[in-house]
Amino acid sequence: MAAATPQIIPEQSQVALIQFHRACYNMLNEQWNIREQMRTIDLAYAREADLSVEQLRAKSANRLGDPTRFQNVTIPVVKPQVEAAVQYQSAVFLTSDPLFGWVADPANMDAATMYTTIIEENARRGGWVSELMKFFRDGFKYNLCALEVAWDRKTTASIETDLGMSLKEGRPKEVIWEGNCLRRWDLYNTFFDTRYPATDIYKDGEFAGRTELMSRVHLKKFINELPDKMVANIRAAFESGLGSAGVSPSGIESYYIPSINPDALINKDPRRSMDWLSWSGLLLRPENEILYQNLYEVTTLYARIIPQDFRLRVPSANTPQVWKFIIVNHQVLIYAERQTNAHNFIPVLFGQPNDDGLRYQTKSLAQDALPFQEVASALVNSAMAARRRAISDRTIYDPSRITAAHINSDNPSAKIPLRPAGYGKPASEAVYAFPFKDDQSAVAFQEIPQILAMADKLNGQNPVRSGQFVKGNKNNPEFQAVMAAATGNDQLRALVFEDQVFTPAREIIKLNTLQYQASGSIFSPKLQRTVQIDVVSLRKAAATFTTTDGLSSAEKQIHTDEFTVALQTIGSSPQIGAGYNIAPLFSYLMKTRNVDLKPFEKSPEQMTYEQAVGAWNVAAENVAEIIKTVSVKVEGVTFDQIQGLVKSLLPPQPTPQQFGYTPGAPTQEPQTQTASNSPVQGAQ
Repeated sequence: MAAATPQIIPEQSQVALIQFHRACYNMLNEQWNIREQMRTIDLAYAREADLSVEQLRAKSANRLGDPTRFQNVTIPVVKPQVEAAVQYQSAVFLTSDPLFGWVADPANMDAATMYTTIIEENARRGGWVSELMKFFRDGFKYNLCALEVAWDRKTTASIETDLGMSLKEGRPKEVIWEGNCLRRWDLYNTFFDTRYPATDIYKDGEFAGRTELMSRVHLKKFINELPDKMVANIRAAFESGLGSAGVSPSGIESYYIPSINPDALINKDPRRSMDWLSWSGLLLRPENEILYQNLYEVTTLYARIIPQDFRLRVPSANTPQVWKFIIVNHQVLIYAERQTNAHNFIPVLFGQPNDDGLRYQTKSLAQDALPFQEVASALVNSAMAARRRAISDRTIYDPSRITAAHINSDNPSAKIPLRPAGYGKPASEAVYAFPFKDDQSAVAFQEIPQILAMADKLNGQNPVRSGQFVKGNKNNPEFQAVMAAATGNDQLRALVFEDQVFTPAREIIKLNTLQYQASGSIFSPKLQRTVQIDVVSLRKAAATFTTTDGLSSAEKQIHTDEFTVALQTIGSSPQIGAGYNIAPLFSYLMKTRNVDLKPFEKSPEQMTYEQAVGAWNVAAENVAEIIKTVSVKVEGVTFDQIQGLVKSLLPPQPTPQQFGYTPGAPTQEPQTQTASNSPVQGAQ
């Protein structure tokens, strides 16, 4: 089936859609200062929230080479808690190969192999693992994460040379690739329908969108890769300046870059960078050349709309439909496409690992850990303050006897002269140092482990999960029981992710593959061979499939928890051999582990031939015994007589050709139903 077709939108409808986009964007920002909330969490995650004057002065002194100044210390609690949770979810969902497996009944295992190969290739091209890791990290930092699961079309450039042409004369050739793509959305620049729980937006909400920052060259490449676009608006898009998503086209840019790390390698807003088009005025330019800008804000908006509201003349205009719009600088619509996916979802899945029914009020894992980080940091910094007090004593002095410059000298060996008014009087009367006694620092350091233990208890973690050694006398079963209890919260979150995100994601991927995948051939690195994709077989077998991931694995789907024991039992039990076809059964079980043994299975012709040869060998042995007996008991038997007796008793030896079997030929002929111009072929 062909992919969704882009539409040309009338000018009046374009104006209405731009206003709709701005209203969608402003809904989120008028209700909730989400960006500042997330920035606060990120500052705590990066341990950069301390902007006190004392901290800034100590940091500046250290940078200037003064190692005696003590900076404030932020105890790391938020980041270790978040990373431990990300590590667990990554181990559950991202370590299987492929990420989403498929199982089926024995009759459809070939189609399952096709599905597995397609998903393997999509994940490799789309970088699914890195996108999902960032998705998990967002969820544990903000208790909100967004993942786009969409069928995408890309173009790549390859160089082909014709016969007799040099490489320099090679002509670029566009190769189109189509497949499922997973993209984590940056929540700082994501807007969505807050009238619904985040996890229900994909099925009930009306919109979800995100904004990206693109350079002139990037935008041109992006537009060229679109399967089709509104050509009449391209010039206006390139000439439009940075705007905002507000009602007026001017104002603060809507693309937001948070300032988190003051010591970042590059800490500069790209919108304030150099004018990359400053050189253009030095060249002779055509009169009607496009006046490009340096940067553009490009918004992708998925919306569930009623087309009639926008005067769009499309089939079923009064029926809610999912559309995709691409808007440049919040002003110019360059792409509109009705999403004809079979699932009819907005292809953006939101996750909330802590889901207690309070919607957007539920605290994230990072927010739960933040107070403990602040309290632990306050305790350790009280000790740091005591150290500062110890090395920078507070003193009362008589200014009539001692000058301020001398008593505040940075030179530790400098001599302090007394003024004439102090002559003949005890020097101790001119200076009084406040006594210093620190009896709280030790108590503070004793309390810090208790605070950290509270944070671990709240989020269901323990030090061992973070790689820390804990003393104690526990045998292995006891240790395993403790660790199993320590991962209880993580398992609950994995179940939540499975229900909120991965179950609908698998359904979307499955239906997209059935609807849009083309026939062709894909090389599978795991199987080390090329797999022929037959879309007819895929669609026929679709109803029998159950997709799997790290939490819902193939072992659970096909009930082979005792897989090794089963294989041993099959090979050693005559009763099982009498009741089952052992060879196909063994191939099926191995195929559920992505080990395809079908190329090594014997064909029916070969098995019939081998049975005939076996029967002939038995007959030959019997005839040999008869000849031996005759030659011993009967005297004067000639060779010709023995040869005649053998011919009369032994049938001709079977040949492979008699059974239609050719030794060395492949077990099955490769499938030939391949589209010559298939996008999948171009992906090899």
